[in-house]
Amino acid sequence: MNAPALTMPAPRIAPLKGGPVLRWGVVAPGGIATDFVHALHTHTDQRVIAVASRSVDRAREFARRHGIPRTHDDYAALYGDEQVQIVYIAAPHSEHRRLAIDAIAAGKHVLIEKPIGLSADEAREIAAAAGAAGVFAMEAMWTRFLPQTDVMLHLHEDGVIGDPRLVIADLGFAADPSEGGRLFDPTLGGGALLDLGVYPVWLSHLWLGVPTGVTALGTLTDSGVDQQSALVLDYPADAQAVLSTSVRVTSPGAASVSGSGGILQIDPSFVFPGGFSAQRGDARGHFADDSGLRHRDGMAWQAAAVAQHIDDGLTESPLHPLRTSIEVMTSIDEARRQLSAAG
Repeated sequence: MNAPALTMPAPRIAPLKGGPVLRWGVVAPGGIATDFVHALHTHTDQRVIAVASRSVDRAREFARRHGIPRTHDDYAALYGDEQVQIVYIAAPHSEHRRLAIDAIAAGKHVLIEKPIGLSADEAREIAAAAGAAGVFAMEAMWTRFLPQTDVMLHLHEDGVIGDPRLVIADLGFAADPSEGGRLFDPTLGGGALLDLGVYPVWLSHLWLGVPTGVTALGTLTDSGVDQQSALVLDYPADAQAVLSTSVRVTSPGAASVSGSGGILQIDPSFVFPGGFSAQRGDARGHFADDSGLRHRDGMAWQAAAVAQHIDDGLTESPLHPLRTSIEVMTSIDEARRQLSAAG
């Protein structure tokens, strides 16, 4: 006899096209900026109209490849560009705070790549600056805006899984320390936790809230950044999150949320557009994202949501407010402190 089916609700998300449109400026045109602009120009009505780099030749080449009409030879010039409404900050982690505050001071809205800064204190500085200036600011936690995330939360609101009690998530991508680069450079905010750990820690926050305790075990590179770690986060009512992150190995990117009444198992890798399976007793269901977007193309959902938030007159996202970024960074701060102390 077939098991009963769980009905999957429709995603409640901003449309990729047909909604408000922003004129974006990009600072630091590297790999993540390339994927961001591709996602916007391919899947949304949003348009990047200006780019700035410390190298004018790099800015011009980036603009040529992506059909961007304006280039600037320094960041201040882009911040002063009256045509630019919002700045996407794609620089190394160590630069996020400075660049965000400079853009905010020029009156620009900002979308800041993850992590929002190197610490919770830097996140608080950005939040305070944006609040004082009355501009929109958000960390680019694009997984929050994917269709499957909303559908899972909708099921939770409908009581499908009961009270969430255990989040399990891993994320690892192998990198070669002998090649150097920002991942292994402490001055650039290197390490697995800041680069990748922000995703599983955010996921645990989404489902369980602010932890009452953080326990971290792991290893450091010769340069002193964390290369692999396991975290246990404790929460009220005996809930826990068990998380791992690594730049030594590539892991499946598996994640699940177990509750008092059911289970959500997210298709790997949980950070990308995809689907999930749900189970409550004998009833089962599966949601699949039929948009056709894959991997970092999923950043398009985030951009459409930001445009809608700003059009609605908001200065923070109700889905991923700055408070959440601060709380996630507080957990990461403690995990990094423990790893450094044990290293």
